[in-house]
Amino acid sequence: MNISPTRPIHLTYCLNVHPGQTWADNFTAIRDNALRVRDIVCDADTPFGLGMRLGKIAADELIQDDKIAEFREFLDANNLYVFTINGFPYGEFHEPGVKENVYAPDWRTDERRDYTIQLADILVELLPEGVTGSISTVPGSYKAWIETPEDVEAMVNNLADIAGHLYKIRRTRGVSICIALEPEPDCFIETSKEVIKFFTGPLREYGKARVRKTLNISGHKAAKLLRRHIGVCLDTAHAAVEFEDTVEAALAINDENIRIAKVQLSSALHVAIPRDAGAELKDKIQAFCDPVYLHQTRIRRHDVVYHHHDLPAALADGDLHAGDQWRIHFHVPLFFDESEGLQGTNYLLKGEFAELLRRGLTEHLEIETYTFGVLPDDLRPDDLPPAIAKEYNWVLSVISEQ
Repeated sequence: MNISPTRPIHLTYCLNVHPGQTWADNFTAIRDNALRVRDIVCDADTPFGLGMRLGKIAADELIQDDKIAEFREFLDANNLYVFTINGFPYGEFHEPGVKENVYAPDWRTDERRDYTIQLADILVELLPEGVTGSISTVPGSYKAWIETPEDVEAMVNNLADIAGHLYKIRRTRGVSICIALEPEPDCFIETSKEVIKFFTGPLREYGKARVRKTLNISGHKAAKLLRRHIGVCLDTAHAAVEFEDTVEAALAINDENIRIAKVQLSSALHVAIPRDAGAELKDKIQAFCDPVYLHQTRIRRHDVVYHHHDLPAALADGDLHAGDQWRIHFHVPLFFDESEGLQGTNYLLKGEFAELLRRGLTEHLEIETYTFGVLPDDLRPDDLPPAIAKEYNWVLSVISEQ
């Protein structure tokens, strides 16, 4: 739904919170869950935006027969609309063993490029008139997989190819869609500094050459095309894990004329280790380990930040040290503030950052707490739609503060 009376600021929640690989699973999640969230958050007369999650299997099924037309009829009948797709997970997302596999296939591969083109072709059929589209995606690759300059060039070439595809969509259909690379800990692009380094370096160099060659256009036009159709999805939990100042990160990206196509509103797990920390606190942190997702962990000790690729590795590193600050890539609910020494980083979304959102930092806001199903038992809701609606209410209260 558009939450601003003066400019387009569309708010949704990401449907990746609901398990399911097939289009039937996806549609059931919308019918049985998203409509319930809508009915709690607003009245049926308010157009309610959907943040789609389409894996490869669901995308393949949706383009068959008349399924897209049937889905559009359902959207119209229920006053729903689609403006963004999470194209990050290509395959399974809620089963054990996802971990690093969530980044595969990465942007070095034709599979990632062609899948994302497919998502764009679906989105163009669903976008309401006058609404821009976004597709969030893997920030290149998992960092450990990138070993050579040729790897980087391959990623850029595939991104440039889809930028060219989106350029053709805009010219023929009048629809603007942006691919949004989502920086994430331990990925090829982790931080705002690495965003800037990539966009002003390899993407500008290799990407412009690729677009010029494939579309036979000038260098100036190629550079403009890349800026319009390749941008960033700023996930606030990811930035928090890296101990980035969210406001400074957003402004630094903006200052380089890099488009922030989407902001994913999310809160990471934060633990400030007290002097009397013992086994009990360690057990509480341990409860956030699960076999499904990577929970990259950063520990700040004095002026040094230590990196761990997953939470179990951080916990195995030794005892808790008084004064340490832990940031864990575990998306806790936006309304979660503090419980027995555990905190969320939702406070980073208030104040100046909320003001940036009100002023139009991006047109697309997406609540992305996909981890409700693996929360510790005492934090896991019995009924999901009311919990998601509570996140909406939290966001609306924060953004509406003057």
